[in-house]
Amino acid sequence: MSIGYNGYVYAVSDTLRRWFFIIVGTIAIGVGIIGVLIPVLPTTPFLLLGAICYTRGSQRLHNALLSNRLMGSYVKNYLEGMGMSLKTKMWTLGFLWVSIASTAILATDSLIIRSILAVVLIGVTIHVLSLKPRR
Repeated sequence: MSIGYNGYVYAVSDTLRRWFFIIVGTIAIGVGIIGVLIPVLPTTPFLLLGAICYTRGSQRLHNALLSNRLMGSYVKNYLEGMGMSLKTKMWTLGFLWVSIASTAILATDSLIIRSILAVVLIGVTIHVLSLKPRR
């Protein structure tokens, strides 16, 4: 039970709260997976949001995410601050540069869109390079 801003006592069901976190986490994971395919949509923040929501909503889903063979180790290493291997950094940056550059060249003639893509490209590159290396 909690006391609201107006002094009334209200109760939020634990089940309702858990379902809220499960739904938000699932949506975040879905958007993160779409972000793998769409170069401008970030993947990592949505996967991390999903992991955090699953921590509060369902330990079973949280464990399933962290043990996923495709993205589990990536999310787990990021959450634990373990960094990123040089090989993973190279693959990430290579895919990033090829996908954003091809999108900028082939998909748009707009200078504004190309500028936004360049800013995203530079920002994500700096972020990936700033992650501590992992052996």
